[in-house]
Amino acid sequence: MKKEELVTLLQNNHAQYLTLIKQLNDEDFCYAPADKWSAGQQTDHLVKSVSPVNMAMGLPKFIPKLLFGVANRPSRSYETLIEKYNLKLQEGGRASGRFVPKPVTAHQKEDLVKQLEFLVKKLCSKTEKKSETDLDTYILPHPLLGKLTFREMLYFTAYHVEHHRSLVIKGLGNR
Repeated sequence: MKKEELVTLLQNNHAQYLTLIKQLNDEDFCYAPADKWSAGQQTDHLVKSVSPVNMAMGLPKFIPKLLFGVANRPSRSYETLIEKYNLKLQEGGRASGRFVPKPVTAHQKEDLVKQLEFLVKKLCSKTEKKSETDLDTYILPHPLLGKLTFREMLYFTAYHVEHHRSLVIKGLGNR
């Protein structure tokens, strides 16, 4: 997938998620099925997940190269990366550490929505400034998937929000 398509996918998937969240009333935003996250926590998790990707995409190239090296293989396709992520989830992979959201109240909804909108806008802008070669050269660590090229991390970010949109819909549908 070329950079322009990837930026469009990031924008569209996040817009769909945010449209859903904005439509929720306070009760639905805070409702959490047993042992699951509320829509508010899902949103907080997405902010916590997009934030480091956004930050890393803005670093001078030598920093990720120095910290993580460069790719020793071509970027995987979107479909292959999503398959790998879903397999890791089936094997019991879960968010950990700083990516696990704390309880979220209805009063935080507007701020979380604004944060996610801002982060995605900045991430798309930074992505547009990268070359296709940069996206396939530089790597970042992912807690479940290991080292990913910038392109793969963006694929993950685009899919990740869709995954959480599905979880919100499923959680509210099981009430």
